[in-house]
Amino acid sequence: MRGILLPSAHAASARELHRVNFPLHNSFCSRGQKEHQLGLVFSTWASGSTWASHNFSHRAGVDWKRTRRRMSVYTLNLRLFWPLVTCILTALLLLHQYIFIGAEEQGNDCADQGPGAVTLFKYILAFILCYFFIKYCSTQPGTARRGFHKVPEVHGKSGVSKRELLDDHYERHVRLSPHVLGHSKAHVAKLVSELVRVGRTDVPPESSLAFRGDFIQIGSSYEEHKVGSPDCFDILVPLRAPRGLKLEAGICTDKPGGPPICTLNTPRRAEWTRRHKAFVDMFMHLHNTQSVYRMSPDSVQRWFYTATQRCLAAVRYPFEQRCSLSLSLSEEQQVLLRLTPRSDYVCCHISMGIRLIPAFPLGDGAFLVPSRQGQRGEDLWTVYFPRQEQRLLAWLKGRLPPNSCHLKCLQLLKEVRNLSGETLDQQSGAEWGGVLSSYALKTAWLRLLLSTPPESWEEGNLVDRLDDLLRSLRESLQSRALCHLLLGGVNGFLPDSVVLPKVIKETVPANLWAEFSDVTLDMVSARLAYSWNHLPRLIRLGRPQRSSLGRGVRCKYIDAE
Repeated sequence: MRGILLPSAHAASARELHRVNFPLHNSFCSRGQKEHQLGLVFSTWASGSTWASHNFSHRAGVDWKRTRRRMSVYTLNLRLFWPLVTCILTALLLLHQYIFIGAEEQGNDCADQGPGAVTLFKYILAFILCYFFIKYCSTQPGTARRGFHKVPEVHGKSGVSKRELLDDHYERHVRLSPHVLGHSKAHVAKLVSELVRVGRTDVPPESSLAFRGDFIQIGSSYEEHKVGSPDCFDILVPLRAPRGLKLEAGICTDKPGGPPICTLNTPRRAEWTRRHKAFVDMFMHLHNTQSVYRMSPDSVQRWFYTATQRCLAAVRYPFEQRCSLSLSLSEEQQVLLRLTPRSDYVCCHISMGIRLIPAFPLGDGAFLVPSRQGQRGEDLWTVYFPRQEQRLLAWLKGRLPPNSCHLKCLQLLKEVRNLSGETLDQQSGAEWGGVLSSYALKTAWLRLLLSTPPESWEEGNLVDRLDDLLRSLRESLQSRALCHLLLGGVNGFLPDSVVLPKVIKETVPANLWAEFSDVTLDMVSARLAYSWNHLPRLIRLGRPQRSSLGRGVRCKYIDAE
């Protein structure tokens, strides 16, 4: 092992050289010369290290870099630093005071020591006050700069603030990839456009329904507040009524409150119904009390499913080179188109479900779709406002700052609902998801957006706005009312660009929670507060993993309702 010196050997040789050389110069070296000699000794030791091998030089350099790196990560402990500084300053003050008093006693034996003791007591008191002030400022940095803004709350032993926890979970599990979402929407739009093109008829049919030829994209995937994965899409497919058939929409007065419910009636003693008996028997029911025929949602859904099957058979071949297609009619009479990509499908290997919803135009961009609220045979329809909501969201986006957190706030609220709902049993989970449906959350979110100043939605206020949104939701749950934003809304609350049909303007305000009991609403309110207060625990537990094939088939929380 010749030519290799250990670092301990280098240190010993340096100490030996230091002990031999310094006595030779102590008689005539000044302080500056000693410092120069010390530098000379270390330079001699460094030059001596060149006698070692190249491997040792490299290893010594690496060890020195590691030592510097370990020293550079040291952080000052304020809990020990400020008390230590205070004690040192107090000791120095006491020493100075005693020296000063001793000098006075030597100069004048009759000096009065009373004022000196009082001055010493004042100094000590001042230092104690400064110590507590410095300790307060060091434990709460930036409090004076933030003014009245709340300090982020710290949870658990890790010391992570709620804002950091939300940002990390949002980036990992909530935020959608724009690339994947863009590919998914483009593929869905191409498929649906081919379907409605095949089912379109230029001339209105004589005694049957037909596709109008267009479609409307609705729901959270197109409003940029979808969470988790772009696995479910809602598409409105407008239908064309037979030529000569007149349908009148009427608000259902038998069910006060609740979501907007309507009926599609024919005029009394209409001649068209007597001439087209086959259509009436297939799609309409006679309402004996009013002597009018009502359009049956179940019959329309069954016809729509059959028509979509025929259209899918005509366009299936070019699409099945990339994915497999299947069409089904659920127990709720919903038409669901499933897309399962093949192994070589570009980069977005994700299964999707497209919920195709037949709709009759109501006017001014509103539509009537089959309702799931009523019992079978009640012939009820729900009002959708896709155009009005799109205009409202565009108007709000123009008012809000560029770095607004409004969409992120709604996404995180949905994630809190999803995380808390996964731990409930089947019945409680159904009640939880029914009360906190995506449309109910979006309604509360829009109301808060319209009632708060735009500058309060900057990115830095995310936790405060989310707390306000949860508080307003709990207040609505405790008051048993969440009014529909467009159906019987407050005058002047909406911008002028949002135009509603006349039949909607004349209705009474609708309560989205009218069908739920007080016990259910109280349960949801209490669990909502618990979920927000114990959010770190919910995030740590996480949601059960679902297979990729299951995505798109399960649409647990209604986004388009």
